[in-house]
Amino acid sequence: MYIIFLLLWILLYGQLTVETVCTGMVIAGVMYAFVCKFLDYSPEKDLLLFRKLPYIFSYILILIWEIIKANMDAIRLGLSFRNEVDPVIVRFRTDLKSKTARVVLANSITLTPGTITIALEGDELIVHALDEELVEGIDESIFVRMLRKMEAMDEEILKKRGRRHE
Repeated sequence: MYIIFLLLWILLYGQLTVETVCTGMVIAGVMYAFVCKFLDYSPEKDLLLFRKLPYIFSYILILIWEIIKANMDAIRLGLSFRNEVDPVIVRFRTDLKSKTARVVLANSITLTPGTITIALEGDELIVHALDEELVEGIDESIFVRMLRKMEAMDEEILKKRGRRHE
């Protein structure tokens, strides 16, 4: 987070000089201290985010690929000679533990064409789809599997951190 604050300062200032970098280092340090003290942030969260960065990048790439595939399915569905599209509403529960992971899953479903998350209530998602085949296996999709891996990393770090405090 400190590096992001520093880069943002340099970017917004518009010049790369020694004075800009030194001033930016001080301001980024103050901002980082503020975020850590008042917004429940810590250097451990930075390390966790850094460790999860490859998973986050791969998640984004898979999301883009799934959006492309869903676009092709929606186009195929629209151009098919079937007289009717059969919209469906599906309810399913997810075993994702964190609220953040469930929200990311809901948004990923909404971003893929042909599906939209109507509601997220606790661990239950309600999804509307243009056709039933668009939501087949949605409860065990690649999104769910990747988010589970990221949650497992979080749990592993918390266990190690808990052992240090004992």
